[in-house]
Amino acid sequence: MATPVGWSQGGSGSVCLAFDQLRDVIESQEELIHQLRNVMVLQDENFVSKEEFQAVEKKLVEEKAAHAKTKVLLAKEEEKLQFALGEVEVLSKQLEKEKLAFEKALSSVKSRALQESSKKDQLITKCNEIESHIIKQEDILNGKENEIKELQHVISQQKEIFRNHMSDFRIQKQQENYIAQVLDQKHKKASGTRQAWSHQRAREK
Repeated sequence: MATPVGWSQGGSGSVCLAFDQLRDVIESQEELIHQLRNVMVLQDENFVSKEEFQAVEKKLVEEKAAHAKTKVLLAKEEEKLQFALGEVEVLSKQLEKEKLAFEKALSSVKSRALQESSKKDQLITKCNEIESHIIKQEDILNGKENEIKELQHVISQQKEIFRNHMSDFRIQKQQENYIAQVLDQKHKKASGTRQAWSHQRAREK
């Protein structure tokens, strides 16, 4: 017998198997009842003893009772089967909801990951730009430092030259002052000599 639509093989497979077995039993019992009825018809047509008839009638009653009992069991199994199918349907809907929720969450995570990746790329690009700018500024500063060092060297040379000039100037000044003093002394001495000579001539006259 085929598996009912919506039924999945698993934990409730035993219910389905029992259902099939009970259905087979019922079909067998119905076939036996049909045969017994045919026998009774033949017995009506042909003379049989009372004992044989009672035995057949008793067997028919027993088969009917067993058939009724089997139908009750089948109804219970059908109820269990329907309940199991209901549970499967509920679980399937719940699983579908969870699947949709998972796909939605996964899509959200992927979208967020793409956004974060884009932000990361932008930050990397910005950092590279800043690093390049810093390198350029460092090159400019290094150039300025070299210019300052060169200027300091030139200034040091100029100061040394200036100190040398000042030293030469002081020496020259000292020499000029010495010469002026010598000349002044000579001039005073000559003046004193002339005055003494003039007084002497005046006395001689």
